[in-house]
Amino acid sequence: QVQLVESGGGLVQPGGSLRLSCAASGSIFSLYAMGWYRQAPGKQRELVATITSGGTTYYADSVRGRFTISRDNGKNTVYLQMNSLKPEDTAVYYCKAFRGAMEYWGQGTQVTVSS
Repeated sequence: QVQLVESGGGLVQPGGSLRLSCAASGSIFSLYAMGWYRQAPGKQRELVATITSGGTTYYADSVRGRFTISRDNGKNTVYLQMNSLKPEDTAVYYCKAFRGAMEYWGQGTQVTVSS
């Protein structure tokens, strides 16, 4: 029902920056909360950041102060600006849209932080 497509991942050096984008289908995008999650090899998927339909944000302690989540309802897109990247940020990053019992996931985009 809701399709999400992530982009912007890639290889970056420690201390560098990347901006991830997640484009969503549908005209009800503004009603959904959005989130970014990540999963490193051999580890569980973890929440990185969320933003509600009203614009309230939440960040995991590990990324607070370095990452910024934002949304552009006119473009049906949510962003994750990642600064001061560390090797431990290396993971597949997933976008999620959720509202009540409904949730939708993107396919993920690889972020690799390495020198």
